[in-house]
Amino acid sequence: MAAITGPIALYNNPPINPQFFQPWGFTISNISLGATTTVTLTIPSITDLNFVVGQLVRFLIPPTFGCRQLNQQEGYVISIPNSTDVEIDIDSSAFDAYVASSQPTKAQLIPVGDINSGQINASGRVNNITFIPGSFINISPN
Repeated sequence: MAAITGPIALYNNPPINPQFFQPWGFTISNISLGATTTVTLTIPSITDLNFVVGQLVRFLIPPTFGCRQLNQQEGYVISIPNSTDVEIDIDSSAFDAYVASSQPTKAQLIPVGDINSGQINASGRVNNITFIPGSFINISPN
């Protein structure tokens, strides 16, 4: 006896297109260590650096890139000195140096949080337009 499955939605679990969400992760090209950590990012041509001051970010650094003490560390963006650099409030002065690598898995700086948990208000889940800096925002053209 065949089971009745019912109608199938036209877009059942469509793929996530990271270019339709702001902000999104960026590939790290260099890290300047010190009392604060300055990260130079590779910015793809389809977007601009969309981190903001006060945003919580996380480092994802594979072992071959050195600087392993920063892997999985979270910190806040304290300044954006230019179009490719982000300054993070992590004291990395005693960390190992960052080493460029040709490994397929790249070192990344990614935002923490999403639109579902990023609302700032005391009234619970209500529709408002103020979110924690770094919340993902759907900018899809559809």
